Amino acid sequence: MPSGKRGGLGRGLGSLMAETQAETGYAEPDTEVPIEEIKPNPNQPRTHFDEALLEELADSIKAHGVLQPLLVRKKGKHYEIIAGERRYQASLKVGLEKLPVIVRDVDDQEMLELALIENLQRSDLNPIEEARGYKQLIEANGLTQEALAKAVSKSRSAITNSLRLLDLPAVVQQYVFDGKLTAGHARAILAVPDEDQRVKLADKVVNEGLSVRATENLAPLFSVGDVPRAPRRVTPQSFKRAARALRDVFDTNVKVKALRGKNKIEIEFKDEEDLRRILDLIAGADE
Repeated sequence: MPSGKRGGLGRGLGSLMAETQAETGYAEPDTEVPIEEIKPNPNQPRTHFDEALLEELADSIKAHGVLQPLLVRKKGKHYEIIAGERRYQASLKVGLEKLPVIVRDVDDQEMLELALIENLQRSDLNPIEEARGYKQLIEANGLTQEALAKAVSKSRSAITNSLRLLDLPAVVQQYVFDGKLTAGHARAILAVPDEDQRVKLADKVVNEGLSVRATENLAPLFSVGDVPRAPRRVTPQSFKRAARALRDVFDTNVKVKALRGKNKIEIEFKDEEDLRRILDLIAGADE
């Protein structure tokens, strides 16, 4: 690892990234090295590689070779990939014995920065990988979100919204990672304050294939379930016994209840004739 003082996040980024501008571009390699001497970046922000796209790249490499050298650094007896892991993985499929490389002397943190920014420039990261990469850079460098936003040419709000995805329950993060939910879905789910309710909403969205707009409309309904409800009033057993006895006497529905601090008896009747019948029963009871 270099011992010299670093110049901050992304030192030398312009010249380094110019050498890895595009998957099919061309830059003059420093040398070719045996593929078995090349190792993936252990801190590669991208952890998912689309198998179909890898097959397409492998077919292209088989037909035309590796047009863009990998950017690597020397690490012991091996070379670690800074940028170009898709080309490396595709070359393994083809069975290439050597790969063209550009060798640069960078430390662990610069390596992470370059790998993250290269992936962001090509939109290769899914939203969760991107958020994890931002968090790793912030924690490793002691950066503010504002400083990171400037370093990766993003708005402060974009960084904040990305990092908020890591507040989601693990199962919901996995949905986003797997492409079952978009970042828009995830932001709508974040509007629900309770973690269990977030999972329930995410499950519903995935199972029913709901749109982002539909998810936004549903979020308030799932939030309501988290509002403490007033304790349910329990009717005393004596009220229930009295109601049953009065129903037998008047042959109609009777309720005995407490309402706004007052106790009441409610007696149902069908019409005026039924009302007179009930009154006669009451009068008879008084005699």
